[in-house]
This record gives sequence, structure tokens and C-alpha cells, in this order.
Amino acid sequence: MQLRRAIAALLFVVLAGLPQARATAEHTYAKGEYGIISGGWAPNKRLAIAVHGEGDGAHDKFHAYLMAEPGHRRLMTLDNVNDDNILDTAPDAFHAAWSADSRYVAVTFRSERHIVTLNLYAVDGRRARLVDAPDLFRDATGRSIDRKTDGDMRTSVPALTWQAPRRFHLTDYRVFVLDGTALADKLGPLGKATAMKDGRTTIQFSAEADGELLPDGRIRMGKPRAGQFEELE
Repeated sequence: MQLRRAIAALLFVVLAGLPQARATAEHTYAKGEYGIISGGWAPNKRLAIAVHGEGDGAHDKFHAYLMAEPGHRRLMTLDNVNDDNILDTAPDAFHAAWSADSRYVAVTFRSERHIVTLNLYAVDGRRARLVDAPDLFRDATGRSIDRKTDGDMRTSVPALTWQAPRRFHLTDYRVFVLDGTALADKLGPLGKATAMKDGRTTIQFSAEADGELLPDGRIRMGKPRAGQFEELE
């Protein structure tokens, strides 16, 4: 749960200390500066995850990279981390969780103020391949959420922690604002509905499960169980 708490702090504490007009954690990088992200060092100390962007605030040509260490040499650009889907640019606004054998790494970052994206990569030597990350909401409802088009999802905080080189624990917390309680009814014990003063309904989804990365690259998830819910007004 340590990573879950770190991301929650990023969503709420960091926001409180930034101007509300921007509410982002930014960094302007010097030429050739690649900042190692929080938790970015691999356990073997030969690899790291770093970020870099151009221009004031680094929102131009922003990417995350797999680095060779200790020489801090760029090996490759990581898929699905770019100026189209990131909110922050400071290195410590991104979080990495490496497996103990340095073969897998989960990278989390904010895509919107209260939306966290989780990417999972399989690392083979000097290459990192994006893996189809587990999705407990998809497992429960049969559909995925596209953050760009589904404005009903107001909060999303997935978090992955490693239990063994190929075994992990996944938590997924989301908040929706909808008309009616149909989604909560479908979610059962994984959902909680709270009536709002304007007649709409706030629906929380909170689930956790253990998972395993299989030798063929597939992911096997255990049965999801209810996570923690917040007391909402």
C-alpha cells in the first residue's frame, strides 16, 4: 500500500501547494538533463527510468526513458508517456515500482488532476516492452474507460506493488458522477453510491486483487475483493 499512499499524496498534497490555475509539478530541463523519477533506480542498479522534456516547463517533446547506469546513458523511449498524456513534468511526480529481479517495472503518473495512468513494462536487457496492464474495473464491468472521452470518471488511482519477481498486488480506486445508481448496482460490493445534493450520484469503485505474470507474457489475476471507500458528502 506504500505506492498507493504516495500517489494519493501526489493527487492531494502536491495540489495544495501549487497555484490553482496550473496545479502541476513542473521542471525545466537543461540540455542533456534526464531526471530519474521517484523509485526509478532498478534493484540491480544497472537500469533506471528518467524523464526529459524541452522548453519552459518541459511540455514539449516530453518522454520517459530507460537508462543504462551508472553511465546515465539513454537506451530507449518508453511507450505511452508523452506530452499528450502527462500533466506534470517534474521527475518526482512520476513513480516507478520495479520487481525484485529488475525484469518488470510499473510507472505511474498523472494524466489529469485526479487521473493516474499506470503503465507496466517487461524489461529484457536494454529493451522495455509495454505490457497490457491489468484493469480491475474492466474485469468487473466488461469495459475499459478512455480518460479522454469519459468525463463521468472524476478520479482514478491504480497502484501496483510487487510481492515476488512475477507476483504483484493491484489496487484500483475510481470515482464517477452519474445520473442514477446502475453502475453501483452492477459493481456490487466493489461499488458504493452516495447521493449528491443536485440529484446526481457519486459512485466509488474500489477493488484489489493479487496477480501473476505468466511465462508466456499473459497476466493471471485472482478474484477481486472490495477495497477501501471514502466517506463522501
